[in-house]
Amino acid sequence: MLKNIAKLVVFSLLLWLPHAQAAIAISSARVWPALEYTRLTLESAKPIRYELFSIRNPDRLVIDLKDVETNGPLNELVSKIRSDDPYIKSVRVARFKPGIARLVFDLKSQVKPQLFNLLPVAKYNHRLVLDIYPAIPLDPMMALLQEEPASRTMESAPTISPLSQETDSKKSTIASTPTTPQPIIRSNKSTVRLRPEMSTRPLIIAIDAGHGGEDSGAKGYNDTYEKNVTLAIARKLKELMDETPGMHGVLIREGDYFISLNGRVQKARQVRADLFISIHADAFVKPHARGSSVFALSERGATSASARWLAKKENEADLIGGVNLAVKDPYLARTLLDLSQTATINDSMKLAKHVLGEMGNINTLHGNSVQQAGFAVLKSPDIPSILIETAFISNPSEELRLNDKDYQEKMARAILSGIKSYFAKNPALSKPLLVQNKLTST
Repeated sequence: MLKNIAKLVVFSLLLWLPHAQAAIAISSARVWPALEYTRLTLESAKPIRYELFSIRNPDRLVIDLKDVETNGPLNELVSKIRSDDPYIKSVRVARFKPGIARLVFDLKSQVKPQLFNLLPVAKYNHRLVLDIYPAIPLDPMMALLQEEPASRTMESAPTISPLSQETDSKKSTIASTPTTPQPIIRSNKSTVRLRPEMSTRPLIIAIDAGHGGEDSGAKGYNDTYEKNVTLAIARKLKELMDETPGMHGVLIREGDYFISLNGRVQKARQVRADLFISIHADAFVKPHARGSSVFALSERGATSASARWLAKKENEADLIGGVNLAVKDPYLARTLLDLSQTATINDSMKLAKHVLGEMGNINTLHGNSVQQAGFAVLKSPDIPSILIETAFISNPSEELRLNDKDYQEKMARAILSGIKSYFAKNPALSKPLLVQNKLTST
């Protein structure tokens, strides 16, 4: 009897004891450094509870991870911090006390961190994400000024145009005398009169390399990642644009890191872009699908089932890449609610047709007409925007072409030719001379 009572007492006590938590193992630690911000991701089978605080003199960030093992992947984080990281000098990993793993980040400057959890999606499990932003946000317009030579700023830009096209190895020119208030652009297709303000500022084209960072995009048969192909073509397109008088390309994504769909739109508007070009490489469940396509935004639904499917897939980039939903962005509400933009969509369609026609000269077209769907990245209310699927990365032969530098250059040249053809028939509207204003205020 006494033994039974003793067993009952022990059992009752065990019911009152707190259940021991199994330590969470980090399965992968990744770091994505970039000038705009550095992202650090810890992946695990279960969500991680955490506490974040900062220390000054010197500047440090401290993260306490609750019930997390200090295992191999977590310890390897130390070697993954690069010397050229804009914000992190180094990181230390240690067991702070029972049940607490501590990360200490030595910083290069004052920062504004964001720490949040992401639910499992696509190929990823639970993720704890640390985004380290500069304390003073970067100004894309000032970055453009620093990149742009003084001779090509809006204040001193020569009276030239990117709209002229070569004919018989001779380039068209624009008369720029005081007696010519409206410069004439001659090309092998048409003659266009530009508004006077177009002779005093370069055209700014936002070039958006799709995907990046945690969001690798589609994957080819030979393990080619879409994010790498799109960045290679975007860089080549910018290089060609910067060689074109009166035109300047701005890369939305300059390296391998994630930018939200709204962030891409926002950056284009901050630099007062005249056009927005989003570059992608399509994929399908069957490898025989092939060809290039161009898409514009639709306010009234997709023009085809395939366009609707593609828009849904591309719009999931924020879920895969990882957006901090706790941050309320008033710009997002303004942009996505301001869809009374029929004129902008009409201009986007015109641009898309010109680009699609040029792309047909270097690759099979998946469709002979421009398609439309609700792509979130095309929702700028005042910038003509198109999304280009350069080829099917899921098609083995097209995957090889996408990796070929000659083809990448041909694709970039085709896109540029389409843009020039568009501007030859649709002169850009006046934009505020923000660069000049910046110069006079600094």
